[in-house]
Amino acid sequence: MKMEQIIFATKNENKLKEIREIMEGTPFEIISMTDAGITTDVIEDGVTFEENAVKKATEIAKLSGKLTLSDDSGLEIDFLGKLPGVDSANYMGRETPYTTRNAHILQLMKHVPEEQRTARFVCVIAAANPNGKVITTRAAIEGTIAHKISGNDGFGYDPIFYVPEYNKTTAEMPPKLKNEISHRGKALRKIRKLLV
Repeated sequence: MKMEQIIFATKNENKLKEIREIMEGTPFEIISMTDAGITTDVIEDGVTFEENAVKKATEIAKLSGKLTLSDDSGLEIDFLGKLPGVDSANYMGRETPYTTRNAHILQLMKHVPEEQRTARFVCVIAAANPNGKVITTRAAIEGTIAHKISGNDGFGYDPIFYVPEYNKTTAEMPPKLKNEISHRGKALRKIRKLLV
């Protein structure tokens, strides 16, 4: 049986790997924009995760003629007024390494007491058909901002996002566990049900 190809609108290889693991066992083959020969950069200028996810999925679906998934996700830190939020990927400049961004956030949070360090990762997944039909799902994982950078398994803000129930940052978790409980894992599983 030939699997239906779905484009995932990202150039981030770490994210793509995570998505393929989560979508394993579905009748879909997840291909990247690069695999599909699409080099377009979609400008993420929405003010919500939903706006950005829908814009990316819709534009790439029109270009490719294929069902396209896209996500917009980010870290919301309550003490910082939900920053970096929807701007997570561009926080401190797109070219700034996450090691620098994470160190900066830890510095800002240096004297913040435990009960005020609450944060969450939020993910919105959009699925767009070339005909213009779009569905979205949203999920989050609650946690706190750690006191130091810990773990090598994640990417982005994972080394500073601590999940108290597991006594680990998401960068210290084995990929299988992280995919089970993460914002992206939960949002993707919701969309899987709507697609299959």
